[in-house]
Amino acid sequence: MDTILIIFVILFLAKVLGEFFERTGFSSILGEIFAGIILSMFLLSHDPETFSFLAELGAIFLLFTAGYKEVHLQELRSASKKAIIPTITQIVLAFSSGFILGLIFNFQILESLFMAVAFSATSIGVLVKILIDYNYLSSKPGSLMLTSAIFDDIAGIFMLSIVVTVAELQHLPSFSQILTIFAKLAFFMLSMVVLGLKIYPKLFDYIHKMHIKESIFSFVIIIALFSAYFAEAFELHAVIGAFVGGIILSRIPIAKIEDVQSKVSGLSYGIFTPIFFAYIGFTVDLSVLETTSLFTILVVVMALLGKLVGGFIGSKIVGLDSSDSLIFGIGVMPRAGIELVVITVGRNRGIIGDEIYSAIVLMVIVSIIVSPMLLKFAINAKEKSALTSSSNP
Repeated sequence: MDTILIIFVILFLAKVLGEFFERTGFSSILGEIFAGIILSMFLLSHDPETFSFLAELGAIFLLFTAGYKEVHLQELRSASKKAIIPTITQIVLAFSSGFILGLIFNFQILESLFMAVAFSATSIGVLVKILIDYNYLSSKPGSLMLTSAIFDDIAGIFMLSIVVTVAELQHLPSFSQILTIFAKLAFFMLSMVVLGLKIYPKLFDYIHKMHIKESIFSFVIIIALFSAYFAEAFELHAVIGAFVGGIILSRIPIAKIEDVQSKVSGLSYGIFTPIFFAYIGFTVDLSVLETTSLFTILVVVMALLGKLVGGFIGSKIVGLDSSDSLIFGIGVMPRAGIELVVITVGRNRGIIGDEIYSAIVLMVIVSIIVSPMLLKFAINAKEKSALTSSSNP
């Protein structure tokens, strides 16, 4: 199929189906994934390199935009102390569930590690949309959920970098190799911090005075791509660099003016990110899902329960009551970001097969459908309980 036609069909289907799911109360991500599934069934009989390349750019811009727009360091500092315990409990429980499940079904340790990391993250984008829709973003559990989800994504990015490095070694690392992994991460982070504090502010002061059109927007995109490449130079994955680059640019006022943010969002969420999610759906092997029903069901159940129970326990520890803790646990269940990047990286490197890949994509779909329903039910139950208590003093 002609390259231009491929891009047209992908974007058209992704946007039309995304709009349909948005109008029915679900995330547009579902529509984009289903667009890819439809493409795989009816339109395309092979894996075009163009589609794969655009999907890789989609993953880069998804993570860059998350760091650039959604991670606010000031808010992280103010809520971080209370959010750290729920974040740890949900990550530990979800990670353990994924790793143990992989071993039970006789997958290799590396496969189980990738599955465990995919179990661990919460989708910031889906969570924010749900909280805004239910007018719950500024509530105590809502603000705690958002901060915890940001920590989740940051932890997921670094866990991804570690398991990718382990995958390249093809065995569990020795102590010296673990030190090497962390040294690379530390040196990369230090280099990015120096760029963010010393170089980029001066660069954008100069760019702001340039006469060419869209100079600030252009250099934001240039730095996004440079950050992705720079991470690969340290043998880390490109999405890690993109995420860190986004966070660093978010601290530079000139680089984050509203007009530029809007254009970056348009490029990311309007073009590249839908292609990434469509590619996820395109590469799902539906026949594998039919033949691995027990494993698939357990992946869905354990991934959701790991987050629900871990979030509930952690939020109870930091002082939330049972109803708010339940709301918190349900709120951190949706997946649709880091975990899809994780399994895509794992599959592209030949580490995980169709069985794990397709099961986790199904888990993402179920989490996006189920989480808003359960959250609405839990919020309504809490409000009814509060009304009953106030009417019966």
